[in-house]
Amino acid sequence: MDISVKNISFSIKNTVILSDISASIASMECVGIVGPNGSGKSTLLKCIYRVLQPDAGEIFFDGSNIKNMTLKESARAVSVMAQDNSYAFDFLVEDIVLLGRTPYKKMLQFDNEADYKIVKNALKTVGLAGFEKRNFSAISGGEKQRVILARALAQNTSCLIMDEPTNHLDIKYQMQTMEIVKKHKFTSIIAIHDLNIAALYCDRIIALKDGQIVGNDVPEKLLTPEFIYYLYEVLSEVHMNKKTGKVNIIYMPSDSNICK
Repeated sequence: MDISVKNISFSIKNTVILSDISASIASMECVGIVGPNGSGKSTLLKCIYRVLQPDAGEIFFDGSNIKNMTLKESARAVSVMAQDNSYAFDFLVEDIVLLGRTPYKKMLQFDNEADYKIVKNALKTVGLAGFEKRNFSAISGGEKQRVILARALAQNTSCLIMDEPTNHLDIKYQMQTMEIVKKHKFTSIIAIHDLNIAALYCDRIIALKDGQIVGNDVPEKLLTPEFIYYLYEVLSEVHMNKKTGKVNIIYMPSDSNICK
């Protein structure tokens, strides 16, 4: 599924969060959204997955304006791994992952054997086989992140939106999470702080600053020391890894001479 964002703007009271954002994501493309805190990354994602309604502009899924789609139709097209995954009540891990099957249910329809099989396979994929009957509140933050990824996999969509998906994860599961996304060939849009993870796994990076797109290119071209300094005011060295063909970023102390 391809996604097109056209001239999206969003404000809260008199504060502009997004200003005239336009971008296209091709089918099965993995696009990273980077930028400093407050740049509008999460707001842009929320507009795409319909938690927020933009003040202006339009969003299209495979050429269809999402304004003309029901929420259930959107949920069958796009799954979401958001930052906040807290629940007011305690649930079993199995129950959380089963929520991914909701868009396919009629009112009051019960989960069936096929749903439970999908849940089991999704948990196995994220390395949590056997966690079905564990209490969600009793597992670690990293395990909760993987449960939410399993829920997204169980939703069986062609597009996955992820907001800081590697938070709380150790290095192994950061990489495993991204490899799962790449293996499933989603159209994926991922807000991410770790530029090295973004460079390693994203086909393209869109950079936001002050609610505007300030960069849009493949990681090897976009992530230069000069651009990283412009975006984050952090000094860095950028090297090409000969084995992976990907850039690797080394951050430098502020008294370095790079970019000065």
